[in-house]
Amino acid sequence: MVFSMSNAVNNSIVAIKRDMTGMLSDAEVYMTHGNGTGEPTVDPLGSQGSVILSGDGRFLFAVNAGSNNISSFLVQQDRLMLVDVAYSGGIRPNSLAAIDNFLYVTNSGDATHPSNVTGFQVSADGHLSQISGGTMPLSAANAGPACVVISNLGHKLVVSEKTTNALSIYQVQSDGTLLSLKIYRSIGTVPFGSAFLNNNLLFVSEAGPNALSSYNVAADGVLTVISGSVLNHQKATCWVSVDSKGKRAYTSNAGSGTITNYLISNDGSLTVDGSIPSTRQGTGAPLDSAIDRSGQNFYVLNGNEGSISVFETRNGHLSLLQVYKDTKLPQVGAQGLAVL
Repeated sequence: MVFSMSNAVNNSIVAIKRDMTGMLSDAEVYMTHGNGTGEPTVDPLGSQGSVILSGDGRFLFAVNAGSNNISSFLVQQDRLMLVDVAYSGGIRPNSLAAIDNFLYVTNSGDATHPSNVTGFQVSADGHLSQISGGTMPLSAANAGPACVVISNLGHKLVVSEKTTNALSIYQVQSDGTLLSLKIYRSIGTVPFGSAFLNNNLLFVSEAGPNALSSYNVAADGVLTVISGSVLNHQKATCWVSVDSKGKRAYTSNAGSGTITNYLISNDGSLTVDGSIPSTRQGTGAPLDSAIDRSGQNFYVLNGNEGSISVFETRNGHLSLLQVYKDTKLPQVGAQGLAVL
C-alpha cells in the first residue's frame, strides 16, 4: 500500500494498492475527521513527513494542519480504520516521527504561538495521549520546522528548521519526554528533509544551495559534518529518502522536476550519481518520497499534478515504471507519502 494526504479543508488520506512489481491501482479515500489547509500550492505545509507509518506498519498517522490535530488510523490489510484524532499541542502541525510507542510532531506556530515539538504515547489500539511535559520549544519561536526524525534506536530526535537554519537535537527519555541537547547551525541554508541511517548517520537536504549533507550524531548529541552541502545543481532540493541498505540517498528537487541519486560510502560520505526526471515529460514537481521495505521500489508524489511516480531500483539506480494519475488527490495541494 501507498498512502498520501489531500490536505484539503476536509482532509483525507488516500490508500493505493500496489502489486508485486510495485505498480499502483485502486485508490481509496479515508477521511481524517480533521482539516487540512486547503492551499492550492505545491508543498503547502513546507515539510517532509506529514504522513507516516509506525515502525511495525500497524498504524498510520497524519497531520491536520488546518485544525491543529493528528489523526491515527489502524492499518487492516488493504483498508484503514480511523482510531483517534488528538490535539497536536500547537498550531499548524506539519511533520511526524514515530519510534516504538511514541509519536512526535512539529508544530509550525504563528505570530502568537511559538513553534514546538510535542510527544505522544501511542496505545496498543492506536489512541494518542499527549505526554505530560512532552512539549519542547525549538531554537526560536518562528523556527520554521520542516522535518522531525528519530534515530533507529530511538535515542536522538532531530528537527530541521528552515527559518533559523538550525538543527535542534534532543535526547528521547525512557518516558518519551525530550531533553534538549544541542542546537547546531546547518552546514547549508534552509535545511529541510532529514533521514537517519543506522543510529548515528543523519542526512539533511538543503533548499538553499540545493544540496545534501551527511552528519555523525554522537551519543551526547554532538554533530560532526561528514559531507557538507554536496551540490546537485538542481532546484528546490527539499526531500530525502535513504535506502535501508545505506548505499543510496535520493533527493526530490521540485523546482527542476528531478530526483538526484547520491551514493553513500561506508563512512557516510556522499557523491552525486546523477539526476533524472520524476515524470516521463519532466513536468512533475516531486515532493515527499518513500522506499518500500524490500528496497525494490521508490515512490514520489508529484505535487503539481497529484500523481505518484513509481520507480524500480536497480543496483541503486532508478528506472521509471509508472506515473499513477488516478490517485484521487487534488492536482495541486497534496502532501506526504508513506509506503507499506
